Amino acid sequence: MSEPFYITTAISYPNGRPHIGHAYEAIATDVMARFQRARGRDVRLVTGTDEHGLKMFQTARGQGRETIDLAEEMSGYFREMYGKLNISYDYFMRTSDPAHHRASQAIWQAMEANGDLYLDRYEGWYSVRDEAFYDESELTQGEGGVRLSPQGTPVEWTVEESWFFRLSNYQDKLLALYAEQPDFIRPESRRNEVLRFVEGGLKDLSVSRTSFDWGVPVPGSPGHVMYVWVDALTTYLSGLGYPYAGSDFDRFWPANIHMIGKDIVRFHTVYWPAFLMSANLPLPKQIFGHGFLLNRGEKMSKSLGNVVDPMELAERFGVDALRYYLLREVSFGQDGSYSAEAIVRTANADLANSFGNLAQRSLSMIFKNLNGELSCDYQPAKEDDELLVDVLAMARERLPGEFEQLAFSIGIEDWLRAVFACNQYVDAQAPWALRKTDPERMRAVLMTLFQAVRTLAIAIRPVVPEAADKLLDQMGIAADARDFAALGDAGWFAKLAASGFAVGQPVPIFPRLELPEGEEGEA
Repeated sequence: MSEPFYITTAISYPNGRPHIGHAYEAIATDVMARFQRARGRDVRLVTGTDEHGLKMFQTARGQGRETIDLAEEMSGYFREMYGKLNISYDYFMRTSDPAHHRASQAIWQAMEANGDLYLDRYEGWYSVRDEAFYDESELTQGEGGVRLSPQGTPVEWTVEESWFFRLSNYQDKLLALYAEQPDFIRPESRRNEVLRFVEGGLKDLSVSRTSFDWGVPVPGSPGHVMYVWVDALTTYLSGLGYPYAGSDFDRFWPANIHMIGKDIVRFHTVYWPAFLMSANLPLPKQIFGHGFLLNRGEKMSKSLGNVVDPMELAERFGVDALRYYLLREVSFGQDGSYSAEAIVRTANADLANSFGNLAQRSLSMIFKNLNGELSCDYQPAKEDDELLVDVLAMARERLPGEFEQLAFSIGIEDWLRAVFACNQYVDAQAPWALRKTDPERMRAVLMTLFQAVRTLAIAIRPVVPEAADKLLDQMGIAADARDFAALGDAGWFAKLAASGFAVGQPVPIFPRLELPEGEEGEA
């Protein structure tokens, strides 16, 4: 049985439609999931929507509607986006689902049985927008004397009866975790932030609310609903069927990676492991806090009018072009910037002009000059073998090594160097000229190119799955022979040639993009 691999996105708060940040995280998580499947792992990708909490309750009330109706509508927009962006999730968990309520109540009861929950009165600062409690020392002064959270959101003084979690008991255990597992929090900058926070001391955490009823009821405590972060984080368990025996939870937990935005690192690296320790559940292996996407270097906001709908970008430029750009141009873990012209420039240079052109002219020459026939009956030259060895090393070693570390942009750069090497090989060998002077040498060159293009397509397939599959379809590569294991099949080309498959007139897979009218020349 293949080795399990479990990865999650953050659980999105659907009080608004999904934005490009949601798309970026979903794409990166999907690429990692597809990559691990291609490596032969048994993968589960869980995502979903975090529908409870005061913010959703107030948004629905402001619109004069039931909160569940708002949650149903907004959750649908996230599902629609995942479908459009080709996100290969295995389960979409909504926190309003009864199965999720059962999981949340199960972990609550496990923490209570461990003696980590007690009833008291909460008085303190609360950010509705962050769904988070903050200490006085963390606040700053905003305009008009408004107190602001570390995220720059308004806070309000809250007083109510609450259940508390003994977070203070877990300071030493968390510090030991960070020391023993340096890769538990990545990248390093996020780890350092969390270390400083925990070293400063932890106070017990309010984990229930009584001022509204939109949430998971606290078992045995009428009038209390769970603090939204207890509920939301439990999605990573409920998405696998926890707490039921025989579910995916038994095989896939603990998670290999929680992929999250850097603004919610504290909840995932302090609260979440403490809850799991209390419930005597294994801890996830890694929390990765990626950076933000900026629109032309500016943080997106409605007031600036620069919030971009990812569905619109996918429609304008194509899903694969968008996926490729975001992972190629942004160093994963750092903030990155995007613009329409940058997407067009990168997609045209790398996909259309480099790889797309390589595939198109290679297959076209086989179709026109060899009647589409593949043959092993040729004598390769030293440069043929060297090219294939280099391309194969990229696909089996360099790109996978970088992707395993979530260094997507570096892995894609390795892939692009192999594409450039193939294009240089075409120019140096000039098969169009060999057609007249040395047709047998032309055959060797074209067979070499066919094999190289197939390797390149399989390597980049997790990033641009639709385009890669269209190309591999044209090359006669079976659907079950498109993973990294297939790259180790030394006899694949001989079998394909012997099958009688012939290359047809190829269809371009990466059309050149044009900037929408009025956007030319923007920086």
